[in-house]
Amino acid sequence: MKEQSWLSLQDWSVYGSWGMAIVLTVVLWFLAKKKVGFGTRVLLAMAFGFAIGAIFGESSADIGIVGSIYVSLIKMVVMPLVFSTIITSITSVPNMNVLKKLGTKTIAIFLITTAIAATIGIGVAVVVDPGSGIAHNSEVSQSFEAREIPSFKEVLLDLVPSNPVSEMAEGKVVPVIIFAFFIAIAIIWEGGRHPERVEPLKNFFQSLSHVMFRVTKLVIRLTPYGVLGLMTAMSARYGLETLKELAWFIAAVYIACFIHMFITYSALLSFVARVNPLRFFKKAYPTIAVAFTTRSSYATLPVNLEVITKRMKVSERVASFVAPLGATINMNGCGIYPAIVAVFVAKVFGIDLGVTDYLLIIAVATLASIGVAGVPGPASISTTVVLVQAGLPLEGFALVLGIDAIVDMARTAVNATGTTVASVLVGNSEGEFDRKAFNEAPDEDIAIGSDRDSGKGATVQA
Repeated sequence: MKEQSWLSLQDWSVYGSWGMAIVLTVVLWFLAKKKVGFGTRVLLAMAFGFAIGAIFGESSADIGIVGSIYVSLIKMVVMPLVFSTIITSITSVPNMNVLKKLGTKTIAIFLITTAIAATIGIGVAVVVDPGSGIAHNSEVSQSFEAREIPSFKEVLLDLVPSNPVSEMAEGKVVPVIIFAFFIAIAIIWEGGRHPERVEPLKNFFQSLSHVMFRVTKLVIRLTPYGVLGLMTAMSARYGLETLKELAWFIAAVYIACFIHMFITYSALLSFVARVNPLRFFKKAYPTIAVAFTTRSSYATLPVNLEVITKRMKVSERVASFVAPLGATINMNGCGIYPAIVAVFVAKVFGIDLGVTDYLLIIAVATLASIGVAGVPGPASISTTVVLVQAGLPLEGFALVLGIDAIVDMARTAVNATGTTVASVLVGNSEGEFDRKAFNEAPDEDIAIGSDRDSGKGATVQA
């Protein structure tokens, strides 16, 4: 009888969690009908999901299937969206010199901001000292299976497209971007000789790009409900007990991410782009909210494209070039994280780090952020690379893997926001940033806003 009673209680808990989830889903739908802002609904969905997981525990874990469905839909649109927008963006560039300038500026911003991020990560870790009071756990170390570090040859081969269709199916974004580059450049060259031959193809990719943005809009509307499922599953899996032992490590990551986002990015926006950082972050709120809750740069990409063009008033050409590239190789958060892990591991294992070690960590974290762009799980790989190059025990990484999902939220928010910042900086330098509209136009809502413009770009303002 006791077993039967326990099963009944368990069933009640499962049904109760689903009932609560359905009620809160209806609340989110009602708020959408009342035109409540997209970012606000995403934040509420995160709070709702956390509450369900905290109240019902593991009984509510299956609600995560809603989030998994949402992530699958996002994956569905990413490849054709990136492929079509990259080709359309490049073929709209007037000449190859402009394309080189765009690429050089974008990658330079990514590298410089990642180096700054790694420096901030080390500084915060040294001050906070997240490894103090944590004893080396031999049992965790023995059970830890380190991820294999790909050789330079393997990374290079993984970046070069060999079967674009297969790589699209496998979700390898970098090879698809490179393939799109080749097609776009070929269209430009052939178009210079025989424009009539490439015009139908250019029109096709432009049409595909617009259709994919329409599909993306439909998927974006589901974001609050997907976030509700994702956060419920995470809350059910990680209780407060999991967070206590590594509270200072989590705090260090979040403090470093906060400093980089609101000081580094604010300085770049104020002194380079000459825009109001507070206005920028208000406009970027949907990107930050979606990145933080979904923990996926790819899931954030469609929203970020909308934010960059609709709210930041950067031309569609620049946005379509910088945003897909940023979702792949702009890893500011993955510069902060390995640096903090390195200091943490050194403290736990009683290893003293000098200035040379810190400089090495910064350099390796910066290069690894782009070097592992084509490899799944870039944060884990780049952290592994940094620990090995710094001569630190790889087993120490196992001590923080349990709370990776929690710190990944901050990492992804920094990555996605960094791409938005880079778009504004590049757009401003190329004269494709509408400063007047940025300062004066009301913010458009991402989920229910009007259609994208015809793709002619923002009006240029001095």
